[in-house]
Amino acid sequence: MNTKVKLSTLWIVVMINLLFADILSIMVELVNKNTLGDIIGEVTMTMAVAAILTNIPILMIYFSRTLNFKLNRILNIIASFITLVFVIGGGSLLPHYIICAGIEMIALLIIIRTAWKWEVS
Repeated sequence: MNTKVKLSTLWIVVMINLLFADILSIMVELVNKNTLGDIIGEVTMTMAVAAILTNIPILMIYFSRTLNFKLNRILNIIASFITLVFVIGGGSLLPHYIICAGIEMIALLIIIRTAWKWEVS
């Protein structure tokens, strides 16, 4: 498989898991009738930061297919590290989150490994 396609596809896997982890977390909150009181800081600022961080995988789906080799390789490694920190730091111990985050982390580590070993063809 072409490396650009492989990286882009892995970013899609990461993005879908991020979405499902959030959707399932919202469902748990609704069922438990919690108030989302565990959001740190002011909610609008927290959501703005979350919007920036969740746009990294969204943009990487496109960038992985279009950027030149050197920039693509560097950006995939940096974006993967940032996203790994976001996944781990924003984590929860709920079973659905552990499953989704586990898949995200595996995909991100594969992205880092693939980009690191990627050579110009």
